[in-house]
Formats: sequence, structure tokens, C-alpha cells
Amino acid sequence: MPRIHPTVILESNVQIGRETSIWDNVHIRHDVEIGDECIIGEKTYIAYGVKIGHRVKINAMVYVCNAVTIEDGVMISAGTIFTNDRFPRATTPDIKQLRSSDPDEHTLPTLVREGATIGAGATIGNDLTIGRFAMVGMGSVVTKSVPDFHLVLGSPARSVGCVCRCGQLIVKFPSGIEANFPRLKCPACELQYAVSNSEVVELQNVSELRRTLPDAVVSC
Repeated sequence: MPRIHPTVILESNVQIGRETSIWDNVHIRHDVEIGDECIIGEKTYIAYGVKIGHRVKINAMVYVCNAVTIEDGVMISAGTIFTNDRFPRATTPDIKQLRSSDPDEHTLPTLVREGATIGAGATIGNDLTIGRFAMVGMGSVVTKSVPDFHLVLGSPARSVGCVCRCGQLIVKFPSGIEANFPRLKCPACELQYAVSNSEVVELQNVSELRRTLPDAVVSC
């Protein structure tokens, strides 16, 4: 059974998985799906239609807007803000009518792939994907898609290196040129990777990882 604080606001047709914990003053709009073993931190807002996978950690005061999908094993740190409209206006052009909050042609999706981490206070743009096990540094402003296993920092966020499944920085990328490393080993857990034209590829089979590594490392 999920654990839900008595101050939580749950609207209609919200699906919550087993052993998920939802803390105080969270507001979850209608038609949201939340998987098993998740943690939703205090004062977080989750808009209608959002889909959240299993074993996702969302810390306090996170704003998750409509059209966001979060896959399994994602970490979203405190104060993160998602967006879904590149050219938002409160009203119609004549300022005589409020724009509807319902999705329309201006509502653009964001996908956060499995195992990714978003640092505290980050702002996430729309019409983009944050790749598998990628890491967004705290306070970053993400305006374009982040490749798998990349570490991005800054405003706007830029790739500065690659990270392991375990979260350890493996290597920093050279500035201004494509990164190429035929074989890299994580200094913490010794998983191996290759980088070709800045694309990071795992050198292990994922099914083999599931058998040999602890759950803390293999989170997908």
C-alpha cells in the first residue's frame, strides 16, 4: 500500500503504486500515474496527465507540469521546475480573455529517461529529452536535449563530461571538439564505457549487469 500524508491533495483518477510515499502538502492533479516505490517530497506539485515510473525520487518543492513523462529510477532534486510552453501568455492577444490551461498546440512534451538525475534548482525546458543516466547540475537551465550519460552544467546547460550509472564523473570532455575515448572505466564501480563523437556507449550487457551488480548501481 502507498503511504500518503493526510495533507496531500489528490484529484480524480490518480494511480499510485505500491510502497510509494507522498509527503505533506503535495498536490497531485487528475489522471496522474505514479509507479511503485517512489518518493514524492513535500510541497511538490504534479500537473494532470503526468506519468511517473517506478523507484523515482522527487524531492521537496518540485513543479512538474503537464506533458512531462518520467521513467524509472529518476532523481529530481529540490526546487526543480519543468516547463511546457516556449512562448507563454496569460491572455489572448487582445487581453480580453484568459488562455485556457488545457493542453493545446503550444504544449510541448519533456521526457526524462531512466536513471537520470536533475540537480537542485534546475529549470527544464520543453520539447526535449534528458537521456538515460544523464546528470543535470544544480541550478542549470536545460534548453535542449541531453544525451545518455552526459553531465550538463550552466545556463544554458552544456555537456562537460560523462557520468557512470553509479553517478561518478568518468571523464571531462575537451572544449570545442567532439570527445573520443575508446575505453573508459568508472573509478568508483569499474563499469566500462566508450565515447565516440561525444556519444557514450556502455561496454557491458545490461542483463549481465543485473546479475553481477548490486541494486544500488543497476537502477533500470
